[in-house]
Amino acid sequence: MSSVIEVPQGSSYVAGALLSTVFLLAGQSHVVSVHRKAAGIKYPQTYAEQRETEASVSALKFNCAQRAHQNTLENLPIVYATTLISALKFPKAAAAACVFWSLGRVLYTRGYVTGDPAQRLKKGGALHSLAILVLLGTSLYTAGSLMLAGI
Repeated sequence: MSSVIEVPQGSSYVAGALLSTVFLLAGQSHVVSVHRKAAGIKYPQTYAEQRETEASVSALKFNCAQRAHQNTLENLPIVYATTLISALKFPKAAAAACVFWSLGRVLYTRGYVTGDPAQRLKKGGALHSLAILVLLGTSLYTAGSLMLAGI
């Protein structure tokens, strides 16, 4: 048995919100590159060694920039899945939560690259965490509704 999926009105907002993550990743990649150059960390070295970070604030900031970017990549599949599932019933809420997640990650990154990792949570940790909770809740509701409807 086949089902017809209707694209809900407001899906263009979801497309724009998902695109915000592309700009986020591009920005984070740039930040990592700037800090890599400042620290003198050559490719293919992924992170500065501990002795390098102890000797150079630039190396520590590079590690912080690299970690912020890596953590974003680790969370991105969750954001994509929950945004797309939520958008089936709540496209505007899904889009807003996804954009707030991206904005929260920008603030998170800006806090992290100060060289004090604790600043990552003071500068956006709550915003992107709240966005994830909204996406998780709305995607669970959407998935449950679809299952109960037999779709």
